[in-house]
Parts: sequence; C-alpha cells; structure tokens
Amino acid sequence: MELSDNPVFKALFERRSVRKFTDAPVTRDEALAILEAGRWAPSGLNNQPWRFMCLWPDDPRFEALAGCTKYAAVVRACGLLVGVFLDKDAMYSPLKDHQTAGACIQNMLLGVHALGLGGVWLGEIINQPQQVLDALKLDAERYEVMAFIAVGHPAHPGASSREPLEKLLIEEF
Repeated sequence: MELSDNPVFKALFERRSVRKFTDAPVTRDEALAILEAGRWAPSGLNNQPWRFMCLWPDDPRFEALAGCTKYAAVVRACGLLVGVFLDKDAMYSPLKDHQTAGACIQNMLLGVHALGLGGVWLGEIINQPQQVLDALKLDAERYEVMAFIAVGHPAHPGASSREPLEKLLIEEF
C-alpha cells in the first residue's frame, strides 16, 4: 500500500509550516473547525486540560502579542491567532499534560491544512510567558502558555524536508 494514498498519511505528508499569508480573512466557522480539531486530541485520563483563545487582527491584543515574539512579522501577517494554554486547575500530570498540549496543537495544524489554510506553530512565544499573560489579561496562577498558531490563507505553499527514517531509528527492527 502506498501511504500517500491514505488520506490521513497524505495530510501528514503535505502539511507545511506557512509563515506568509494573503489578506483574505479567516472566518469564524474556520476558527471553530480548528478548535474542534484541537478538542479531539488525546489526553491522559481524558482530562482535556487545554484552553483556547482566538484573536483577529482588529483586536488590540493582537499587536501586543506581536511584541512578545521575535516572529512579530508572522503575527502581523496572519488572519487569526489561536492561543493554546493549559488550565492548571484541570491538569493532573505536568509531563503528560504538556505532551497532550503538543498533540492538541498538531491536531489543530492538521485541521488548518484540511481547511486549505496555512498555519505555523509559534512556540518561541513561550519564552515570554508573563508578558503574554499580561497582554491577554490572563491569570498566571491558572493558565500556562503553550503556543500560538498563526493562521491565514497561504501566500506560498511552504517547504519542508525530513531526515531519512534509517537515521532516526535507535535500532533496526
């Protein structure tokens, strides 16, 4: 069987990080679909500790977030920012809950791709967690910043390469 014939593998192989966007807006329905994709990620004990925040370019917090990352140009170019946070009140295992946030973000990125949109995981922004939480007026005692996903209509298809599988195996099987 050719893996690229399978729709799930096809999406995995075709999804790219997109950092340049057109001016076309991202709709509320598209944002809801992206959030649904994240909501269906696996989590330990099915605790679903993730919380989301959607921001559009006309929100003043959008520009404040641009000031929280070295990828400000990507933030300013996108049509939607999706913030992913962990709700500390819903967590039960920091390691597992951080891993599940990654699964949630990957689901969202695959949802972005499935909608014909482009997106990129802005992980560097977590290096300024208090600045981000202050910009959003969120309580640091309750929320932990995991990432933002910049979403928009792609101005280019994105590119990527991967190491050969043989290089990634610890041992042959």
